[in-house]
Amino acid sequence: MHTLFLREMVLKFNYFIIYYVLVINFIYFLQLILAAFKLNDYIRKIRYSDYQKYKVSDNMLPISILVPAYNEEETIVENIKSLLALNYPKFEVIVINDGSKDNTLKKVIEAFDLVKVNQPVRYRIKTNKIKGIYRNIELPQLILVDKENGGKADALNAGINIANFPVITSIDADSILESDSLVRVIMPFIEDKKTIAVGGIVRIANGSTIQRGRVVNIDLPQSRLAMFQVVEYLRAFLTGRIGWDSINALLIVSGAFGAFRKDAVIEVGGYARNTIGEDMELVVKLHEYFLRNKRPYRIKFIPDPVCWTQAPERIKDLRGQRRRWQIGLMDSLFKHKRMFFNPRYKQIGMIGVPYFWLFEMIGPVIEFLGYILIPLAYFLGLLNVKYFILFLVASILYGVLLSLGAILLEEYTFNKYPSLKQLLKLSFYGVLENFGYRQMTTLFRIEGIVRFREMKHSWGEIKRKGFQEK
Repeated sequence: MHTLFLREMVLKFNYFIIYYVLVINFIYFLQLILAAFKLNDYIRKIRYSDYQKYKVSDNMLPISILVPAYNEEETIVENIKSLLALNYPKFEVIVINDGSKDNTLKKVIEAFDLVKVNQPVRYRIKTNKIKGIYRNIELPQLILVDKENGGKADALNAGINIANFPVITSIDADSILESDSLVRVIMPFIEDKKTIAVGGIVRIANGSTIQRGRVVNIDLPQSRLAMFQVVEYLRAFLTGRIGWDSINALLIVSGAFGAFRKDAVIEVGGYARNTIGEDMELVVKLHEYFLRNKRPYRIKFIPDPVCWTQAPERIKDLRGQRRRWQIGLMDSLFKHKRMFFNPRYKQIGMIGVPYFWLFEMIGPVIEFLGYILIPLAYFLGLLNVKYFILFLVASILYGVLLSLGAILLEEYTFNKYPSLKQLLKLSFYGVLENFGYRQMTTLFRIEGIVRFREMKHSWGEIKRKGFQEK
């Protein structure tokens, strides 16, 4: 009786796996097609747009750049230098030292000759205590905020309280912006007054050469682990984010680089302090608030305001990052579960949120169960080996096709990796990631699911190293 039940359960699950894989691969393919058309339109648009004139225009919206920093002594100075060198008419850089235990605060003060000043703070969003504000009269656009530790979200909220300008952009302390990134990311706010948030593309800096806080030579990483992430990021941003943007259902603006209308962020209470996925949580919260109150708005993704960031090169760090991403995703979806298949929230409630529930949150569990139950089906004599192998090969080839599609989109559009050697290396890792790397990251996400309650308030740390200067 028990064996019969087990056989029936395994058989039904195998059929479910087939349909599940077919559906998600169809969604990925559809995103790839949508992204191709969207990118083509965008490239044609910028080809006839003179961005140079906007770099000196007095009509550009001023921007406050927020840089939350916790134990970032290895990269923080280079990061600030790159930000101060940006081509933009009017901006300020607000570095928020969130109670670092290393020499982050000391290094910034010494590098830019900052002194403590008496500056009043209007707490429009509640945060932990600000211990001091540091400035240099010769660098009026740089502000250093020293505060008690409260996490990344609390640091960003403190930066919002200090910010003087109507648009804020957050960037991780281990990241570097290209010189004209601000010009490009601000354009949607100017073109459409309903825009409240814009996400930019994030690329992997490992292997590239940095001089005075600027990327002067783009190259691929030497680390195999980082190489897999280059392919991942291309696929996630050039197909995933653009695909969601094309149907106005973008749920994630990367914490590494995103811009927001300050008044909108304050209106929804700022970044949520009780989550480690504060970037997704803010975007979903904005969607829910504006849709619930029937106010017109747009949340956009732009594929070329490039932010370069360091990818983890140790399995331990990658594990912590993917576990954290999964926990942040779950936390945000649970908090906004009322949006799930709720027509009140339009395409966000009917398409975006259900996708993230069914494929991003539950997907790792289904994939993991497949690794267990498919071999079990073989031992129970329920698996047609011939058809299973054909299905497995087709699935792998489909995954490879999607990765290569993202790589080809990159080569056709922005061509950051122009050499044939770089293209072949990217393509090789696009194939190789299906044999071990993908399964490893699935296990990390499973750990995030299992340890959700235990770790949903624990940010964790990634070991940083200085950017490669030459």
